[in-house]
Amino acid sequence: MRLRFSRLLAREPLYTFAAMEYVLPHPARDWLRILSFLGGLAAGGAIVTSVACSPRTGADMSASEKTAIADTLKRLVVSAYDLSKPDPVKSLMSLYPTEGRVISASGGVLTTTRAELEKGIKAFWTYVGQNMRDPHWEWTSMNVDVLAPDAAVMTSTYRIPHVTPMGIPHVIGGAWTAVFQKRGGRWVVIQEHLSDVQSNPNIQMNMNPQMNMTPQPKP
Repeated sequence: MRLRFSRLLAREPLYTFAAMEYVLPHPARDWLRILSFLGGLAAGGAIVTSVACSPRTGADMSASEKTAIADTLKRLVVSAYDLSKPDPVKSLMSLYPTEGRVISASGGVLTTTRAELEKGIKAFWTYVGQNMRDPHWEWTSMNVDVLAPDAAVMTSTYRIPHVTPMGIPHVIGGAWTAVFQKRGGRWVVIQEHLSDVQSNPNIQMNMNPQMNMTPQPKP
């Protein structure tokens, strides 16, 4: 009898709890296997779902993906700032979303809506742009950092050589930083900061050598 009981125990899996051993019947063992299998599937599915739903960042992107986005933004900006187009204000405003908040800082003034931004651009073109003869917007540098598949930041410098109404060659310029976001398949500027080089007379003098009219002392 003891031998048979020992052989039975040897064939059956044991469940240990507080130094007590119980022989599990076959149905219970089957349920444990099923529950263990289902638990593994649930854990694996949770991991896959978590990875699949995690937003991508710039660190997850390849160099070619970042380059493609950077090139797209550069072409977009160059086209929008083409002053030869019939409606420069409309062209410039094409960079911004048609709805929602738009943060723009320039000359110590901050605006937060598209309407305010458009008002400022119209004022620039009315009092400055229209008085420039043969203006040409030149980008002297463009630096793009791609933050994610739908986000990037660009910092650029520019100059606008032109002729004043008095026939004098003149150049204005500055630096521009813009935060881009892709919305509905379209890249738009949601925040920007414009720094006008005219605020620094020394730099402006270097950009416009003809302005240096200070008489030189005689030897």
